[in-house]
Amino acid sequence: MIKIYGSPMSSAGRCYWMLEELGLPYEQMPMNMREKQHKSPDYLKINPNGKIPAIIDGEYILWESMAITNYLAKKHNSPLAPQNLEEEGHIMQWSFWALVDLQTPAVNWLIQALFVPDEFKNPKVIEDAKKVLPNYLNTLEAGLKGKTYLVGNRFTVADLNVASVVGLLYALKFDMSPYPEINKWMGLCTSRPAAQKLDKMRATAQAH
Repeated sequence: MIKIYGSPMSSAGRCYWMLEELGLPYEQMPMNMREKQHKSPDYLKINPNGKIPAIIDGEYILWESMAITNYLAKKHNSPLAPQNLEEEGHIMQWSFWALVDLQTPAVNWLIQALFVPDEFKNPKVIEDAKKVLPNYLNTLEAGLKGKTYLVGNRFTVADLNVASVVGLLYALKFDMSPYPEINKWMGLCTSRPAAQKLDKMRATAQAH
């Protein structure tokens, strides 16, 4: 059984989403971030970066959430995986873009909004995020024009990875009204049973 380190509330969320899409059994390995368990010697043997998520699949260890989602889809011959080299290129293109470009300002804003005490908040970080996000969202809006999904006209790893980042903007109540293609696509992505299961897991985690 796959062991997964990291809460559904974290970037591990997209890994849980993939596990649920594939219907795979898994064991959640609790990590107390406040007690720095992700920096413990035992965990550093799994992920020397001291970050989450990570998975152990048999004897195979893998970290970095978007690498994990792609690995799981391909290993289990899922329709979410690329069917040819061209699809794989586009899946990696969108995944890397979401991680490197879109996620950075979104996470910077999220940290300021939720985790930085009021006396230490830096409004400029949020302002800067709000300024650059439309440029990235315009890229995604154009990429979805005339399509239902990002790659291969079906839900793939690309959609899961990118939607997991775009979801942060909805949580932050960023104005998404100028992006009808994104809104329509996000509705399809988040209505999937696996995504709904992830939402329930997060709601349970928040309640505790």
